[in-house]
Amino acid sequence: MRHNLSDVGALIKDRRSFAPESFSSRKVHRDVVEEILRAGTWAPTHGMTQPWRFTVFQGDGLDVLRDGLPKWYQEAMGEGHVNEVKLDKLRSRLDTCNCVVGIGMVPDVNQRISAEDEEWAVASAVQNMHLMCTAFGLGAKWTTPGFMALPAVKEALALPEEGKVMGLFYVGYPDVSWPQSHRWPLEFVTRWKDSNSETQPHELRPTV
Repeated sequence: MRHNLSDVGALIKDRRSFAPESFSSRKVHRDVVEEILRAGTWAPTHGMTQPWRFTVFQGDGLDVLRDGLPKWYQEAMGEGHVNEVKLDKLRSRLDTCNCVVGIGMVPDVNQRISAEDEEWAVASAVQNMHLMCTAFGLGAKWTTPGFMALPAVKEALALPEEGKVMGLFYVGYPDVSWPQSHRWPLEFVTRWKDSNSETQPHELRPTV
């Protein structure tokens, strides 16, 4: 074995998403953020296009999001469609969270790789980042709000015209217990085909 399978499996199963409101005010230091982003850059990428782009908001840089989040939400929803509870939540979202990574995608200039494949590569990068956060004992949450298609959000992330905003990645030290989770058993989501037989996945039934 090249790596300890027990450790790798435990890390993958331990990954969780944490609401930014559940973070403590403990500072996430730059060298840790760099390790998280570096893990992201080792995601698979067709043609080695490496389409991911990261914009880190910390310190005074967070003011861009403090001002932007509620404003962008209101603009995207339009007058008369704003949920005041969600608006208040966005206004206070960064009260304790002190690190947010803007996730962007810039496609291959030669258009050798489809935009869809480039987006999948960025999603893989985010999973790597999530796993590195888990290893550091950090909570993280990747959000893809409806307002991320606004030009103002692309400008805030300093993406070029051809770039695409892929969401916001909140990072912080959890101020809550690490939650438990579960997944469906493998036989519910897997079909086996080989030279001798074929097995069908078990029927999935909704849980109450």
